[in-house]
Amino acid sequence: MTKAPGARLNYAWQVTVQSVTQIWHAIIGLFQNFSLNKLGGPVAIYKNTQTASAFGIISVISFTAMLSINLGMMNLLPIPALDGGKLFLNLLEAIFRRPISEKFELGLTMAGAALLVVLMIAVTGNDLMRYFIK
Repeated sequence: MTKAPGARLNYAWQVTVQSVTQIWHAIIGLFQNFSLNKLGGPVAIYKNTQTASAFGIISVISFTAMLSINLGMMNLLPIPALDGGKLFLNLLEAIFRRPISEKFELGLTMAGAALLVVLMIAVTGNDLMRYFIK
């Protein structure tokens, strides 16, 4: 690769688009054939960071960038406790041209938060089983 700033920016953009595309396909795949084994929590992140560090700083930076993109995309899922859920509710308000009641929105947000807590516990438990109990 050349050292010209424009070429480097172009390369970074291409890698970012490729990463977003791969993550998008992975997220779709999760919903098509859901399995906890496809998900990784904090233990998996630690193990993958450890693996990346064996290949050097560039691998760690690349892994961190991919993780950041992944978390950003997951945050946009239409789950009420996440930003994507809020966007979805705003879209519904725009379509129906009336505000959603605060009580209903609070209920959805609490249910979404409960779902996320259960998912975090399940994923972390799955990580522990995968890496420490074989």
